[in-house]
Amino acid sequence: MKKYSNKINKIRSFALALIFIGFIVMYGAIFFRENVVLVLIFMVLGLLCILGSTVVYLWIGLLSTRAVQVECPNCNKHTKVLGRVDMCMYCNEPLTLDPTLEGKEFDQSYNSKTK
Repeated sequence: MKKYSNKINKIRSFALALIFIGFIVMYGAIFFRENVVLVLIFMVLGLLCILGSTVVYLWIGLLSTRAVQVECPNCNKHTKVLGRVDMCMYCNEPLTLDPTLEGKEFDQSYNSKTK
């Protein structure tokens, strides 16, 4: 059985990981203090990771504004559905807005346009 999670939370977790990766890469420059070029490379790579996370956060923020907000039938909390199928942010209940998919086994391939 596959482990699914909410798409918005998954992308936010990726952006957070980029921030930590950027800091770790920047701290890696400490080991090369004698070589200014390597320190500069590590600092620029770390900064690019942090800037990349900023872009991802901006993108998912814009994307979540067009997500449909629904009430989860399981936990009765409001959550956002992105695409045809998604999971509840709180209880991981499979959700769909497509009446033809109701009752079917949850599969994220329903979101792809190709069959």
